[in-house]
Amino acid sequence: MPHHDGPWPDGIPCWVDLAASDVDAARRFYEPLFGWNTQHGPAESGEYLHCLKEGQSAAGISRKMAPAAPTAWMVHFAISDVDASASKVTVNGGQVVIPAFDVRDLGRQAVCMDPSGATFGLWQAGTLAGAAVVNEPGAFIWCEQMSDSSEPVKEFYGAIFDWQYHDMSAEGFRYATFVVADRDIGGVGEYQDGEQMAAQWSVYFAVDDTDAAVDRVVKLGGKVLQPPSDTPYGRMARVSDDQGAQFSLMAAPPEGYADA
Repeated sequence: MPHHDGPWPDGIPCWVDLAASDVDAARRFYEPLFGWNTQHGPAESGEYLHCLKEGQSAAGISRKMAPAAPTAWMVHFAISDVDASASKVTVNGGQVVIPAFDVRDLGRQAVCMDPSGATFGLWQAGTLAGAAVVNEPGAFIWCEQMSDSSEPVKEFYGAIFDWQYHDMSAEGFRYATFVVADRDIGGVGEYQDGEQMAAQWSVYFAVDDTDAAVDRVVKLGGKVLQPPSDTPYGRMARVSDDQGAQFSLMAAPPEGYADA
C-alpha cells in the first residue's frame, strides 16, 4: 500500500473531500464502490465523515454548506502557511471564498477560487496531514484543472505554489502536468473546441478494474459520463455519483502505481 506519513510538501494535492446534500447517501454509494469504511468526526465537526481504506485516511465527505452549492469533489493543496498563501491568491487575481480558519487541532484551512473560476482548498497540517493512503485502488491518484484558457491558470498556480510544468500539448490538445519535487503530480489543461463546461478541478480515483468499477457505479445509482477507454496512463472513465458529483476512475498503467 502506498502510504504517506507526516505533512505533505507544499503544493502537493494532499486531500480530497466531497460536499454532498445527503451525507448518509454518499456513504452508501462510496463505501461499496471503493471499499471504504467511514467514521464520523467529533460532534463539533458536524456531519463530516473520514473515509478509511484499510484503516488509513483516504478522503472526506461533508454536507454542503449551502443548498445551492454544487455537489462536488474538491482538491486541497498542502501549504505550510495558509494565511500567507491566501494573500498570494488575491494578489494574483484569485479570490478567497472562505478565509483561513482552524479546524480544531486537525489543521488550518481556506477555500479559494482561481482566476478561471475553479474552486480549491489550502490545507496547513495539524494532527491531520492529509491523505495517508494514495495511488492505490480505492484512493486518490490524480487531479487536473480544466478551463478554456490554461496559460493564466498555470501562471496563477505557479505564483501560489511555485509549480514547474511539463508541457504535453499536441495539435488540438493543450495540457501540461505540474511538477513538485521532480514528480508529475497533476495536470492543467484546456477543454476541446465546442465543450461548454465551467472551469473546475477534477478528481481521479484508482481502481483495480475500470469496467467493473463503472458497473458498480451504475448499480449504485450513478451515471457514466465517459465510458472506459484505454490511454497510455491506464484505463479511464468519467462518472457521477447518485447525487451528481463527477469524478474519474483510473486503473493502473502498465508500470503500476506510483509510490506516495
